[in-house]
Amino acid sequence: MITSPYTIVVGNEKGGAGKSTIAFHIAIALLRSGAKVGVIDLDVRQRTLARFLDNRTHWCAKNGAELPMPAQAKIERSQHRDLDLAEQEEASRWKEAIASLAEHCDHIIVDAPGSDTYLSRLAHASADTLLTPMNDSFVDFDLLAQVDHSTLEVTHPSVYAEMVWAARKKKAAATKRPIDWVVMRNRMSSINARNKQRVGEGLDALAARIGFRIAPGFAERVIYRELFPAGLTLLDLTEKGSQINFTLSHVAARQELRDLLIVLKLPFLSGKSLSF
Repeated sequence: MITSPYTIVVGNEKGGAGKSTIAFHIAIALLRSGAKVGVIDLDVRQRTLARFLDNRTHWCAKNGAELPMPAQAKIERSQHRDLDLAEQEEASRWKEAIASLAEHCDHIIVDAPGSDTYLSRLAHASADTLLTPMNDSFVDFDLLAQVDHSTLEVTHPSVYAEMVWAARKKKAAATKRPIDWVVMRNRMSSINARNKQRVGEGLDALAARIGFRIAPGFAERVIYRELFPAGLTLLDLTEKGSQINFTLSHVAARQELRDLLIVLKLPFLSGKSLSF
């Protein structure tokens, strides 16, 4: 009997928050910890996560290396002009992708698009863990909640938070299980500016109000952009063929990844010591 894989959705309705980079690092970290991982890239136009995998495949072939590689299921958007027919077709494609990965994966990681789509809503409602990265600014905060312009106090939840609330209700009705929602402050500045402090205060207030946990973020590092063309992660820098010198900055970045995985509290990692 095939059991349902644990589904991690990396979602935010804003581009440029680092979703694909984070999703890929989590996938490789789980693979290196012994999990069987599949991925789905729902950004059907840009497909950054899929490009990560293509680049990784080419890098391994060029360097004669073997690196952990997740399975992948591809989904295309429906071309039906009728909205109901389009959603029916996309729902069918979503179920088929999940079923194909469930045959040999115990974890599925979904990279959601930076926009509101039907496929994205299906993924959110299927999540066991929802990880929402956001750049450390009130521009990104606005997707979660609106704030008073003079006091910067939270006034009410915004569009993305409302969508997550609807997904939580749908998941609870279908499976009687909750979605563990974790918001991650990404591309953190090393400067302890007033804006950084106020964003943190706003997140603390909102977390208590709408029910998410806050994870430590990744600092702004050039290394993430440098790794993409080779399809590598921070966990691959000491592998044969890597031309990147491993520095103390990379050690610190690895620790950020460890801290994120600890906060996510994924059942598979419970009681295990991370090997990186």
